[in-house]
Amino acid sequence: MAATFSKMIPLGSKAYNFNLYNPILKKYQNLNELKSEIATIITFICNHCPYVVHINPKFVEIADMYMKKDISFIGINSNDIKKYPEDSPENMIIRAKEFGYNFPYLFDETQEVARKYSAACTPDIFVFDKELKLVYRGQFDSSRPGKNIAISGIDLTNALDALLYGKKVSEIQIPSIGCNIKWK
Repeated sequence: MAATFSKMIPLGSKAYNFNLYNPILKKYQNLNELKSEIATIITFICNHCPYVVHINPKFVEIADMYMKKDISFIGINSNDIKKYPEDSPENMIIRAKEFGYNFPYLFDETQEVARKYSAACTPDIFVFDKELKLVYRGQFDSSRPGKNIAISGIDLTNALDALLYGKKVSEIQIPSIGCNIKWK
């Protein structure tokens, strides 16, 4: 399990629009139709990464809670499915059902979207404000597989609460860590 850190692109970066396939709905979806007027979370995830599997239950719980507050969550899988068939669209459907994803889980077959966002690992979390400007990029929390730290999602929820209550998101942000994106 090789650890890769997120690249921590500059705060204020504009979200890149995309049109990606949603294997669950069997249709393409784009950022403009999925974004929120409060905040939009784009997370690069996959089916097999132990770091993603580790946070999945709590991530889904937090996504469900904040989606009720009109915040959008989008999961994107950009892994090379020829080398990692467990990340195929068919397996994305299985994973989404297994963990109860109520957010779009999109497939970035060309890996163009991951490159545009400078995504480096799974999970790689990006929070954009209502203007689709980056206000948070970093870890879900300090928990990691094999460590004895409870999964809380506190780093992400602190950023989301700041947006909900009209406060500035702290610029003190810790990089996410996970498996590297499996590039072609």
